[in-house]
Formats: sequence, C-alpha cells, structure tokens
Amino acid sequence: MAELIEIRWHGRGGQGVVTAGKLLAETAMGTGQYFQAFPDYGPERMGAPIRAFTRLSSKPITIHSQIGEPNVVLVLDPTLLGTVPVAEGLREDGILLVNTSMSPGEVRKITGFHTGKAFTVDASHIAIEEMGREITNTPMLGAFARATGLFNIEELAEQLRAWFGKKISAEAIESNVRAMRRAAEEVQQG
Repeated sequence: MAELIEIRWHGRGGQGVVTAGKLLAETAMGTGQYFQAFPDYGPERMGAPIRAFTRLSSKPITIHSQIGEPNVVLVLDPTLLGTVPVAEGLREDGILLVNTSMSPGEVRKITGFHTGKAFTVDASHIAIEEMGREITNTPMLGAFARATGLFNIEELAEQLRAWFGKKISAEAIESNVRAMRRAAEEVQQG
C-alpha cells in the first residue's frame, strides 16, 4: 500500500455510505494499517446527498481534515452524476468508481474526469438480485477491492461478517458477501 490513500464517498442518506467507509477502515486495521473514517453531513434527511471520507496508511495519520484531493472517489448513487461535482479534486492518476449501468466512457463524459482510471459496476442491479433491496455499499466495496487491489475480497468478507455478525441474520450477511464478490467480478474499466 502507498503511504497514504485518501478516499471520498458520495451517496445519499440511507445508502450506507458512512458504513462502507467505516467497514473499509476496519478492514485496514485488521491488516495492520492505520485509518480514519468520518462522514461529512449535518442535519440531512434520508435521501439527501452526503459525503464520507476514509484515509488508509501504512504509517500513523496526522491529518485531521476533509479530503480535498482524493486518490479514489466512489459514487454509490448515479443520480448524483451531473448534479454533484463528484470528480472535483480527484487526482489526475486517481480512480473514479461509479454505481451505474453506464459505461466508464459515458461516466468520464458526464464527470469531466479524463485522466486516471474510471470504473463502473451496476451495484444497484447486483444488490437487488443478491440481497433483495437496493443497498449498494457492499457491492461497491467488492468493486473497490478489484479496482484498487488494496484488499482482497476475503479480507473484506471477513470484516463484513464480524461487523454485522450480531446485527443481521447469517443469511443476510452471506447475501452481502455474494453481492460483494459478484461486483468484483462485474466491474468494468474504461
């Protein structure tokens, strides 16, 4: 892992953006890395646009601010494209990962992100088929693992099982793991 990886998440309230950022951070801790995970929202209501941030590092992190120039941007809700400047500040060599049925090329046109790497995955479709509802955070974690190579799916699945072990049923946990694995297989780069 690079010395510091900064990640910005975009989604809407209730989609699990904050949970996904924290789950990723907990996975980093389990592999001996340092992390920060925090949301950026006030009194927003369910469905309002929100951001969350995650920092991962092989060394202690001394920065305590929002992330303005992320290495990676994840967009959990495709309706934010063209409405919220999701690629703003994304480093030229960065990674943009969007939940959408569009191609990476179409996402590049909408966001204006023409450098770095762009990935898309239809996490909404995967979530509905595997989990029975459109909660896209775990499929997006699977796509993140594949797009960045920072974690393998089994590390994320292990953390997901630990995180949700007493909160949801074993069947629901395994449907999330299936969605995560499937998104890792179906993510498209362009």
